[in-house]
Amino acid sequence: MGQAPQQADRTAAVTPSDWARALMRYREPIAARSWFELGITLIPFTAIWGLAWGLISFSPVLAFALAVGNTAFLVRLFMIQHDCGHGAFFKSRTLSDWIGRGIGVLTLTPYDVWRRNHAIHHSTTGNLDKRGVGDIPTLTVREYEAKGRLGRGLYRLLRHPAFLFVVVPFYTFFLQNRVPVGQMRSGWQYWFSAMATNAAIGTGLCMVAWFGGPEVVFVVILPTLFLAAMTGMWLFYVQHQFEDTVWDRNCDWNIQSAAFHGSSHYVLPGILRWITANIGVHHVHHLASRIPFYRLNEVLRDHAPLADAQRITLKDSLQCARLRLWDENSRRLVFYKDARGRLSN
Repeated sequence: MGQAPQQADRTAAVTPSDWARALMRYREPIAARSWFELGITLIPFTAIWGLAWGLISFSPVLAFALAVGNTAFLVRLFMIQHDCGHGAFFKSRTLSDWIGRGIGVLTLTPYDVWRRNHAIHHSTTGNLDKRGVGDIPTLTVREYEAKGRLGRGLYRLLRHPAFLFVVVPFYTFFLQNRVPVGQMRSGWQYWFSAMATNAAIGTGLCMVAWFGGPEVVFVVILPTLFLAAMTGMWLFYVQHQFEDTVWDRNCDWNIQSAAFHGSSHYVLPGILRWITANIGVHHVHHLASRIPFYRLNEVLRDHAPLADAQRITLKDSLQCARLRLWDENSRRLVFYKDARGRLSN
């Protein structure tokens, strides 16, 4: 069992700060396990793309089906990249960063740019006065009420599932990640990260098209990339956009409370937990981001209150997709219909 205060596992009175201290013992990565997890993800991913490439002249439909299935391994690679960004995958930060940069070519993600933006997300999550970087655009009921018809219409479009989970992933991974607008003021390394990643992606796609033909790019490569982007967007949404999440104004905001109470525990079937590398245990991740994903199950095993906190099932998550506004009075995310009585038409 962990070293949490003795009452931590017996009462609900333990605070997020208590949990953060108790979870420090799980932060140590296990080098052999990290290499193993990378191997059993990267090798099948590469092999499936190679098999699909070989089958495309025989059966484009079968090649496409393999590409779709390979989405699972690409999502998992992104989660390994995510752990590298937190310095959680290897003890060596340098090794983690270079593994992350390599995977970033496969996930269309300039690693250093993403790592900076993701750090901002962790340091501002749930803060109503610091929205805009690494979060889903979310208005309060009062802010929505203050907008005119055009503003409300644009917000409704932005929050529509078809836009959020189809248009936004395409824009983010295929367009926005290519040019880090606004990052130059933060340092040349972010621009270099994006351009170097672009060069590697471009070189790889050109080689595939040269040796296999453009059909390999469009039937094998792009479907995997796009479906993985959509999946990642869904996971990110559910991790913070649930009814009992937490948002506060800066004067009332506390980083550990926001990390714990503002992040969900997305309870998935075993195979989906493996594919997503336990990213659904997001409340623990935000409290202690240096814990490797393969040790999060230890945390839930040792601390029952964490296993029971902020639980969202697959069925629950479908309802989350309909939540739209933060109600500062009831302190919950609500549907448009819940706020309708307060809106001036």
